[in-house]
Amino acid sequence: MRIRHTLNIGILAHVDAGKTSLTERLLFDTGTIGRLGSVDSGDTCTDTGALERQRGITIRSAVASFTVGDVQVNLLDTPGHSDFIAEVERALGVLDGAVLLLSAVEGVQARTRVLMKTLRRLRLPTLLFVNKIDRAGARGEELVRDIHRLLAPTAVPMTSVTGLGTPQARSVPYDLTEPRVRERIAEAVAEVDESVLALLVDGPPEGPGREPEGGAPLTAERLAAALAARTADGSLHPLYFGSALAGQGVGPLIEGMVRLIPPAPAAPGGPPRGTVFAVHQPPKGERRAFLRLFGGELRPRQQIEWHRPGAPADARGPLTGRITALDVVGRAPGEDGPLTPGNIAVLRGLPGIRTGDRLGPPGDDTGAAELFASPTLETVVRADDPARSAALRAALLALADQDPLLQVRPAPDGATSVLLHGEVQKEIIAATLHDDYGIAAGFAPSRVLCVERPRGTGEACHEIEGRRHVGEWATVGLRVEPGAHGSGPVFTYETELGALPHGFHQAIEESVQATLRRGPRGRAVTDCRVVLTRSGFVGPLSTAGHFRAITPVVLLQALERAGTQVYEPCHAFEAEIPVSALAAVTARLGALGAELSDTSGGLRSWLVSGVIPARQAGPAEAALPGLTHGEGVWMSYPSGDRPVPAGHEEAPQRSVRT
Repeated sequence: MRIRHTLNIGILAHVDAGKTSLTERLLFDTGTIGRLGSVDSGDTCTDTGALERQRGITIRSAVASFTVGDVQVNLLDTPGHSDFIAEVERALGVLDGAVLLLSAVEGVQARTRVLMKTLRRLRLPTLLFVNKIDRAGARGEELVRDIHRLLAPTAVPMTSVTGLGTPQARSVPYDLTEPRVRERIAEAVAEVDESVLALLVDGPPEGPGREPEGGAPLTAERLAAALAARTADGSLHPLYFGSALAGQGVGPLIEGMVRLIPPAPAAPGGPPRGTVFAVHQPPKGERRAFLRLFGGELRPRQQIEWHRPGAPADARGPLTGRITALDVVGRAPGEDGPLTPGNIAVLRGLPGIRTGDRLGPPGDDTGAAELFASPTLETVVRADDPARSAALRAALLALADQDPLLQVRPAPDGATSVLLHGEVQKEIIAATLHDDYGIAAGFAPSRVLCVERPRGTGEACHEIEGRRHVGEWATVGLRVEPGAHGSGPVFTYETELGALPHGFHQAIEESVQATLRRGPRGRAVTDCRVVLTRSGFVGPLSTAGHFRAITPVVLLQALERAGTQVYEPCHAFEAEIPVSALAAVTARLGALGAELSDTSGGLRSWLVSGVIPARQAGPAEAALPGLTHGEGVWMSYPSGDRPVPAGHEEAPQRSVRT
């Protein structure tokens, strides 16, 4: 059967909610695979890496496809652990819809709420699937109330459950042709659909051939159309109950995918436009780029042009390459034809392409960039064998090339600094270095990644005075000024361009940028403007080395005179707590340095929100169960930074060795 359109749907959830198991079940029930893989046995379709199989977690987004009638569905199984948030971020920019999983036992968890907030902000069509209804402790109506209160007020149950919490649990789809079912679902849809509300208010037609003011009667077909329309615009979320392992509720979920999630509008003409959302490259293998195409067409051996959003100003030009091989996801081996809009393909032959690169003209950068915060931890990595320091840095740069949020930069004494999202990510990097690159390395204890910002303006200058010492044959004057928040470090000139040879200018600018990466207090200096105010050289004697030697000295003097303030990353948090624990919880949060922004509630529970230092978010979450007798719910996510209190000392975290 000819494929009418393709849907790209992401499977998202808190860790261990059953994403990979659901992906296996969807592929099995649609006849794509002949047997079910198991996370425990390490033979699933999407967790193909050795580390994924060993640890039983998804580390990288993977794509698998199945067909339902004339619709092809590409499934993106994304990581559940928060340390791999970059993979989720890139996937969101290429999706037509999402399935958000919850566990019927654990219920609404912190990361589930973070993901749902993001999906609702994007207005991405999202279906909810409550997994593990056959597990002891599974909840039904109580969980639906939690979902309405904590996750999605407009979630609409589409199935009921019998035998909840037992191996005999069954998911029964609601029949819209039954009046009671139709009325109950219509009441939920009416909250976000005025046409359905009008039909409910006006009632049935009065007399033969007459219709109420709102239009035709509320038939099953009309209600189904309203469900699809409100799901498509992200204002309503159909809710299904089931068990991925037992296969319960998966049929109605598949039907919901193809009937309720619309494909993105395609633009077949014009130049190709698309997004690279993943890059995989083994140490000695060929690079493979996963690309979602939004417009135009792509063929093997085609010369293409792409750009890199967010690249430095001097690296924003177009990049070019030729596709040597193009494998369209879901297409049978040997089947020819171009990559068309709405589909995903694996591209080969583009050694310079990176995750996040875009096909199309600069400025056409629609997608999910910067949905989540940058890394907040830093560690220093050293090779056990100092002779392998260069190989270690090359390996880390190769890993960062596949994950743009994994930032790598030089550190003193041949070490390499790595920015991380969490300790699990550190363990995965350590194991990857050992297994894939054969490099044994030690990781220093992680520390919270703080930055410095200038308090005021400071100037310093070094003049040529004729003394014959290193750096004396260069005049450099610099002024440091505070910049706008989020502007980053900016280097500019007050001197006349051409007053120095180009090589000397370059030496000054590169030295400024390198010095700003380690400010007076050992932190990166950001949101500042560094101005070259004076420059001079002696023709036959001055070299670029003189400017590289003296520029850091002058810049540090200017920073000292300007004064700097260290800022630490913070988390925004929400804590739902019983009234009886309100005083104890707020006192504990205050002791941990939290700033409360809002408290609201009623007779049974209160919602406390605010900002807390990132280093204290873990201790706060750990203390909540004891303070609330297990009834408290905590959610936090990275959100900006604030000045570090005087005398603050960081608590070191454990080190990891390969």
